[in-house]
Amino acid sequence: MNAEHPYSKFYLRTLRERQSIVAETTDLTPEERQLLLNGGGLQLDLADLMSENVIGTFGLPFALAVNFVIDGTPRVLPFVTEEASVVAAASKAAKLSEGFTTDVDEPIMIGQLQIVKCRDPEQSLQSLLDNKVELLRELLNSDLPLKAFGGGPRDLHGEVLETERGRMIVLHLLVDVRDAMGANAINTILETFAPQVQKIIDGEVRLRILSNLSTYRIARAKTVWRRETLGAETIDGVLDAYAFAQASPYRAVTHNKGVMNGIDAVALATGNDFRALEACAHAYACLVNDGKYRSLTEFSTDDQGDLCGRIEVPLGVGTVGGSTRINPMARLALKILGVRSSRELAGIMASAGLAQNFAALLSLATEGIQRGHMRLHSKSIALMAGAIGEEIEKISLRMIQEDKISLHNAENFLALLRRMSGEPGE
Repeated sequence: MNAEHPYSKFYLRTLRERQSIVAETTDLTPEERQLLLNGGGLQLDLADLMSENVIGTFGLPFALAVNFVIDGTPRVLPFVTEEASVVAAASKAAKLSEGFTTDVDEPIMIGQLQIVKCRDPEQSLQSLLDNKVELLRELLNSDLPLKAFGGGPRDLHGEVLETERGRMIVLHLLVDVRDAMGANAINTILETFAPQVQKIIDGEVRLRILSNLSTYRIARAKTVWRRETLGAETIDGVLDAYAFAQASPYRAVTHNKGVMNGIDAVALATGNDFRALEACAHAYACLVNDGKYRSLTEFSTDDQGDLCGRIEVPLGVGTVGGSTRINPMARLALKILGVRSSRELAGIMASAGLAQNFAALLSLATEGIQRGHMRLHSKSIALMAGAIGEEIEKISLRMIQEDKISLHNAENFLALLRRMSGEPGE
């Protein structure tokens, strides 16, 4: 992005200036602008409807990661995270890249039916599969969620499982959930489907539940970072860090945590279930590697020596239903993003994950992760030391200038600042 872009040097703007910029560039209504000015707090009566035993609400920073160009479209990405380094790192990675391109599968989710107590599980399964066309036709003729939007059941698979409780059948009903995450819709469809299955088998249908392992719903993103931008030595460092994650599951977990820093931040902002995304992503990191936990990203160099980054991750996300539509800040986040479908949102989230992961590797390969991390947390450390008002900026700046970023130094600098201004110390 050039210097004239409204989001150029966004981090240097005041809070009010940043709010005005996003309001103007995304055409926010007066009500949406007021939502930002009020801190986006969730109303207690609405919170009480969303959860159980509610006594209040809990706030997190709502920030914007900038500099992203995804599939040729400039984007600002709403990030909900308490870590300043996550927002800064993703923005830097996006600025250095040549832009992200994405490819996202159709929104197919899996609903599972567990069948137990069959005298001959293989025969029962075969009977179900022999009747698959009729079962799906009957199900499609039912009054189901998603039908009005072009979604619904698409296919049926199954297998016999060997378990400590004996042999049982699992049926996988593949459902096109369109722009929904799909949990409630699929669970409702399975309740309709179970009696149809029960008529054919000699066993008993037990669990009827969505699977969060959304292996039919893969999001892919890729980008390039030029050698002349990074330097050959830095690229070597990034590749070494990536190789480390591929070889050691202990490193790979932390490596993939960095990926999820970006994905979760967008998920939280848009009201999506980050817990489901986490469970799915980490399972997938094993599933596609013969049971060995490895990186969700890939890094390599091309013939020109440029660094190529790629991510492939299952993302069962939605732009309709659930808290995505209940929470006003989630609706605002989707408007800022300008997304039109769940597939588009998944591609954006995959790009955020790749950018965040690259930024972490870049930091590790150059100055080290802690130095940059602590610089971005210097204001929080000053606040922890007891600084207030203008003291926070002064203490933060001095710690950065002297490269002495710690709570102990913040307390010392604060005491010195107050003595110089004639204010009493603690």
